[in-house]
Amino acid sequence: MAAKKKIDKDAAALKIRIQYYRSTIACSTNQKEVVRSLGLRKLNQIVERPDTPSMRGAVAKVPHLLRIIE
Repeated sequence: MAAKKKIDKDAAALKIRIQYYRSTIACSTNQKEVVRSLGLRKLNQIVERPDTPSMRGAVAKVPHLLRIIE
């Protein structure tokens, strides 16, 4: 059980930085919702989110609007 807690702790420590660098003016409503759901409101805004497959998938839906900053 102690090993499981250690793995969860390491996974929680991993973060990705996402930058919103292109406008959603000409994009579909679904793409706009993905950007908003990530917490991005303004252009060139950078947010930190946990590095999980679901976050990576959300960013992969709109790769032309977002960047992952290493």
